[in-house]
Amino acid sequence: MNVTILTLFPEFFDSPLSAGLMAKARERGILSVICVNPRDFAMDRHHTVDDGPYGGGPGMVMRPEPVVAALESVGRPGRVLQLSPRGAPLTQELARELSAEESLTVVCGRYEGIDARLSEVFPVTDVSVGDFVLSGGESAAVCLLEAVGRLLPGFMGKEASGEEESFSAGLLEYPHYTRPEEFRGLRVPEALLSGDHARIRRWRRDEALKVTLSRRPGLLDEAVLDRKDLATLAGVERARLGRNLYIALVHHPVLDKWQKVSTVSLTNLDVHDISRSSRTYGGAGLFVVTPLADQRELAATLLAHWTSGQGAAANPDRAKALSLVRIVEDLEAATAAVQAETGRSPFVVATSARPEGTASPAMVRAQLAKGPVLLVLGTGHGLAAPVLERADATIRPIRCLDDYNHLSVRSAASILLDRLLGDWL
Repeated sequence: MNVTILTLFPEFFDSPLSAGLMAKARERGILSVICVNPRDFAMDRHHTVDDGPYGGGPGMVMRPEPVVAALESVGRPGRVLQLSPRGAPLTQELARELSAEESLTVVCGRYEGIDARLSEVFPVTDVSVGDFVLSGGESAAVCLLEAVGRLLPGFMGKEASGEEESFSAGLLEYPHYTRPEEFRGLRVPEALLSGDHARIRRWRRDEALKVTLSRRPGLLDEAVLDRKDLATLAGVERARLGRNLYIALVHHPVLDKWQKVSTVSLTNLDVHDISRSSRTYGGAGLFVVTPLADQRELAATLLAHWTSGQGAAANPDRAKALSLVRIVEDLEAATAAVQAETGRSPFVVATSARPEGTASPAMVRAQLAKGPVLLVLGTGHGLAAPVLERADATIRPIRCLDDYNHLSVRSAASILLDRLLGDWL
């Protein structure tokens, strides 16, 4: 593979290209790397490559003329890549895709970046090595070279060693051990000492699944999993965020269709479906909030039928779900019940179909990792202002980018539960 690097600091690459497997690959002709300096193509005697940004602001921007001229000097540029925080993530899949190219050209920016017209003159692919900011693209280019180079035939001394590493199978890599068998009281896992190759393979696969679930669960969404894998994941003892998530279904104060504060009667389907959703996602329970005594009596009768009466005998699964339901007079009683149960005051998250919500599901998940969260759902036409004002946060509407957002509270509860507690499987 032929790689051309456009950089204002060619000397940055002297050491990385002269060490380890990278140096051996270059010696054997597996990988050819040359550096081209855009400063050599500057048009003034000072070799200026940057200028102030149009519109003002701090920093400088690399001018397009020397960069484009440097690119045009490359005989076979192949696929042109620009290291940028705005780019697609450098994943193992992308590295494998790039390793099939005959030539690559990597553009390293500096300062505040390169004039945006570069991508209009050349078909440039932006690539990011992570969600952080570097002083320039050079160190990112070294990461890209390493990731792509080691996938080239002959680069690695033992090709199989690259097949079981992190991300190669869509998972993080299993832990490694070597001599001695015991170190400071810590022994090598018995499976690795057994000599049973099938057992060793299963242990390594299981450990890779466990570490991926623990540290990067989102990767499991794309991983190819069989029944044994799913059994391993199901058996992993892990912290369940759902144990911290309580739901309050509020019937007062809510809005009617004229946007006036009112009280709404409870609905059998709401209680059934939201409690079933909460149970399915491992939630801590559902509070039915109504100030009306007759409504609380009605709810108690309904629950008794399904949790201890004929309904429980006929449908035990429904009984398990409805056993999570508690009936309270107001939201203060719900928060007090959570505090009594957990020893901590819950972080209260209100919901709304209107655009006032700013908290993302990720922000709420972060709160769940810290302690109890009370997710407050409104009946009627949504929660009234007093509830929204007392909440610690209001989560974004489910359809925050659309002007039609009229889901039933049952549907909204299910979608929110999936966004907050859904598995990556």
